[in-house]
Amino acid sequence: MAPSNSNNVPCNPEHCIQVRGARVHNLKSIDVDLPRNALVVFTGISGSGKSSLAFGTLFAESQRRYLDSVSPYARRLIDQVGEPDVDAIDGLPPAVALQQQRGAPSARSSVGSVTTISNGLRMLYSRAGQYPRGQQILYADAFSPNTPEGACSRCHGIGRVFEVTEKLLVPDDTKTIRDRAIVAWPPAWQGQNLRDILVSLGHDIDKPWKDLPQKSRDWILFTDETPVMPVYAGFNPDETRMAREQNLSPSYMGTFTSARRYVLHSFATTQSHRTKKRVSQFMQISECPDCNGKKLKRESLSVKFAGLDIGELSQLTLSELAVRLRDAANAKLAASDLHPEKMIVVRRIASDILARVEALTTLGLGYLSLERSTPTLSPGELQRLRLATQIRSQLFGVIYVLDEPSAGLHPSDTQALLGALDELKRAGNSLFVVEHDDSVIRHADWIVDIGPDAGIHGGKVVYNGPIDGLREVKESHTGRYLFSPDIAADRAPRQPTGWLKLAGIERNNLRGLDVEFPLGVLTTVTGVSGSGKSSLVSQALVELVGETLGQKKPLETPDDETELLERELESSTDGRIFDGIEHVRRLVTVDQKPIGRTPRSNLATYTGLFDHVRKLFASTHKAKARHYDVGRFSFNVAKGRCPNCEGAGFVSVELLFLPSVYAPCPVCQGKRYNAKTLEITYRDKNIAEVLEFTVDTAHEFFSDEPPVLRALEALLQVGLGYLRLGQPATELSGGEAQRIKLATELQRAQRSDTLYILDEPTTGLHPADVTMLMAQLNGLVDAGNSVIMVEHNMLVARSSDWVIDIGPGAGDEGGTVVTQGPPASVARSKISRTAPFLFPLTQAGI
Repeated sequence: MAPSNSNNVPCNPEHCIQVRGARVHNLKSIDVDLPRNALVVFTGISGSGKSSLAFGTLFAESQRRYLDSVSPYARRLIDQVGEPDVDAIDGLPPAVALQQQRGAPSARSSVGSVTTISNGLRMLYSRAGQYPRGQQILYADAFSPNTPEGACSRCHGIGRVFEVTEKLLVPDDTKTIRDRAIVAWPPAWQGQNLRDILVSLGHDIDKPWKDLPQKSRDWILFTDETPVMPVYAGFNPDETRMAREQNLSPSYMGTFTSARRYVLHSFATTQSHRTKKRVSQFMQISECPDCNGKKLKRESLSVKFAGLDIGELSQLTLSELAVRLRDAANAKLAASDLHPEKMIVVRRIASDILARVEALTTLGLGYLSLERSTPTLSPGELQRLRLATQIRSQLFGVIYVLDEPSAGLHPSDTQALLGALDELKRAGNSLFVVEHDDSVIRHADWIVDIGPDAGIHGGKVVYNGPIDGLREVKESHTGRYLFSPDIAADRAPRQPTGWLKLAGIERNNLRGLDVEFPLGVLTTVTGVSGSGKSSLVSQALVELVGETLGQKKPLETPDDETELLERELESSTDGRIFDGIEHVRRLVTVDQKPIGRTPRSNLATYTGLFDHVRKLFASTHKAKARHYDVGRFSFNVAKGRCPNCEGAGFVSVELLFLPSVYAPCPVCQGKRYNAKTLEITYRDKNIAEVLEFTVDTAHEFFSDEPPVLRALEALLQVGLGYLRLGQPATELSGGEAQRIKLATELQRAQRSDTLYILDEPTTGLHPADVTMLMAQLNGLVDAGNSVIMVEHNMLVARSSDWVIDIGPGAGDEGGTVVTQGPPASVARSKISRTAPFLFPLTQAGI
């Protein structure tokens, strides 16, 4: 039976998927029919329920059916998404999910490994490489940095090593050891202990460090010896010498440890985040001198192909690699060839690799290199890498479920993406795409609009059918955006109040760039992916302004030695600000990094609103009678939290033949708090129930509490009304984390002359939410501040006061200012790749 909703267009039952009674998350028991072998786009404002239908229902059910046919042992190895709450789904083919996710946590994962191109290159070097005379043939594993056969023995295949240098350990060599010249040693008693041991060892701790013999300095800093010496507490050097000569009983026996040994041992073993952070600043990362950062043994690097070793070939951009491979793939077999079989192998392997590389360059990823590690990729880049791999797989009859594949893509690159999706469709597959980008929506065969609003106000099918029918659906936010004139650009651009001028910027592909940023306006920096936008704004500009204002970048502490080694060798920024910094008093960078690393960090704790909520609970009559303070209502404090799960709300359940699962704590049923704490209520709701509120619900509930309301309104203004107050930080996307940071900033007392820098703040936002976000950013400018953001969203660009277009291409073809000025002026450029998309010829039509 077909859905009865009048906004549901009938679909041929023989060629459609029928969903009945879907109730995942906020879906309100919806019925919907979806065509197969078509590009179906799921639209709706952020939090409306699009992903709940596409991923939480359709993909989850497809995976569940597949796993029913798999052995329990194999099932353990598959990341399972859980069984969806749905009555029935008929006509559902197998599904492949290509979701947005951050890069793998290991720097050993790279573009080459994700796409399997590296496997082909290793075979190419093994079978067809040019070996030095007399060298034995190497197997493919010898060309992998992740195997014992291939990894450089010094850096273990990381390409970097860490050093503890004298300059790091002793930054001021005019100081004496007594005056703590060795800053890496621990403070307080432990540091004094080591100085006292040096006295017992006969070293002069009152002579300036630079005047000590080099041999003594090296031993103190770098020895691996750990002599045990008598210590005479409170004795001066002469008294200590006399006590030793007279063989007096010491205060205690102390064990010496060098500064390097202390730093490395502390970093590896301490449980203190503060200690780890302190000692990590004395560990310097540098390129491995044995392999020059190429990660492989010398024997492996001695083999050449096209005149390059495999490390050099992996450093080429994909576009450059394609040129090298094309010659090998098209090489003609000559009659004079002594080894014709080798030429055949070269052509075969090179052709296969070339096809994979070209699939990536077609998707606008030609600026990436194979060695680029996945943690440095954006979610959109990583998703397109996997999409290219799927195109090459040539599967037939499956559903590809994609999560915003246009994220991080310039409009010109989106056209290539649509071509790739069409190719998958022509191969006999179905494409279910969650999207906000208008060009992807307009390209769709079928639209499923979920809403009308977010959270509890969403979860319904607003429209289901071809795009033309959406024009008549008045309650659709998507329809209003697609078919109404774009009024955002009607406002006359503001005029800059000053200029921040930078000269000689060197960073990644920026080569001696001179650039001027307008102040007192809203500026959007545009350009194709990889053109240098983020290098200029999020890196160079942030570092130079921060340094000039004395705002240091917070040091992110690595968790272990491996993570420290795996940090990318940071590109340094060269250049200077030569004018205009007097107009900037404060810098605020709003990035997409997580707001916390564990589920214990959430929206309520990060924004500070939870402090006010806990005060309200502590002020109730019942709490006062029991002498409960504010700390009682924190799930991180022992007196208030559930003792079984320690405030986590869940426990891990080990299953013998299945993957471990997390289940709600059986004691607190996932509420995080102990029973006594939950007896305290504020307006008939306990603290756990309040944490389950969405921002929208909480805004109504706390309508007469100004401190709480201020934070909630800021979250609403950036389109986050659908998030739960207690939603763990680990469940938030990069775009959501960025907007939470912006909301936290918006609720503070506003000051003028602040420079706000944002990197793609509209990621994951529906155009209706983009309009809300722009209103907040315009408010910051109206208050006397400057906003500079990197964006691909053309609604944002044409609504800005000023556009700086970087390019014209990606990688080495970018890194220059193509054009800049008000949006209308930039749109007239003949060489800008952004210009044609700023003001489409028709705003109201398809």
